[in-house]
Amino acid sequence: MKKAYLIFSALVMIAFSVKAQIEKEIKETEDSLYIDEVENKKSPDKVLHAEPLYIDLIRDLGARKGEREWNVAVGLTDNGDYDRYTGLVEYEWAPINRLGLEIELPFSFYYPNNGNTTAPSSKLNSFKLASQYSFYVSEKNKTTAALGYIHEIELVEFDQYRHRKVFTGNIFNPFFIVAKRFGNNFHTMMYTGPVLTQHFHNRHLDKNWQINTNFHYMILGTRNFVGVEFNKHIQNQNFDMVIRPQMRLSVADNLLIGIVTGVPISKHNERLSVFIRLIYEPGHKAS
Repeated sequence: MKKAYLIFSALVMIAFSVKAQIEKEIKETEDSLYIDEVENKKSPDKVLHAEPLYIDLIRDLGARKGEREWNVAVGLTDNGDYDRYTGLVEYEWAPINRLGLEIELPFSFYYPNNGNTTAPSSKLNSFKLASQYSFYVSEKNKTTAALGYIHEIELVEFDQYRHRKVFTGNIFNPFFIVAKRFGNNFHTMMYTGPVLTQHFHNRHLDKNWQINTNFHYMILGTRNFVGVEFNKHIQNQNFDMVIRPQMRLSVADNLLIGIVTGVPISKHNERLSVFIRLIYEPGHKAS
């Protein structure tokens, strides 16, 4: 009886081991098939990377000609004395291989809290134009590097349109991106560059440096992921950072939704926040 029990136990262990190995192979196969759809079905080369949801890119890294995407997003930030509601509409497209372009309209609306009677005035923040070129794409190393530039023309508050000039300044933001995937599921990225703000009324130039890093885990042969962004900026030798846990879900073949929460390391400038991004890819087709 004891011998039979040992044999049965050994068979059960072997069965579970085989099952685990099969599941692992299925997972690796499904991941590989999905990555193959992105990287090998078309040319030129392109590496699948998880794109952060708060500081998003100007099209995918290694973009291919004809790719395009609409984004609509809304957010809420608790600033203590007032709430800030944000919104944006943007369109991204790739006119040629590896070059992404973007037009964006970001809005801010403010409402006082806790009996306060004042808050900043609501406005269309700027007209935002951006470009990004992937100069290094290596499927072998699962790495992509890109250079880009964002130019924003800042606007006055809605209630000042009749009293002041509409345009108040320029924002110049060149940036560098490098992204690497480890295996099939783990994604890392760094996005960094200076942000220079020129004010028309006094020609003063504000300077700060942004360093954004993110880590994501993309789930089993899908476009879904969970991860975190670390949005850091340095201004006048002062360092600040907001940690943004996030997740992205595919709700249809050409439609994704991203949900982001923001946790600042210092509550001096802002408190908790939430941000939701809807991503639509017209013309995207399932294989």
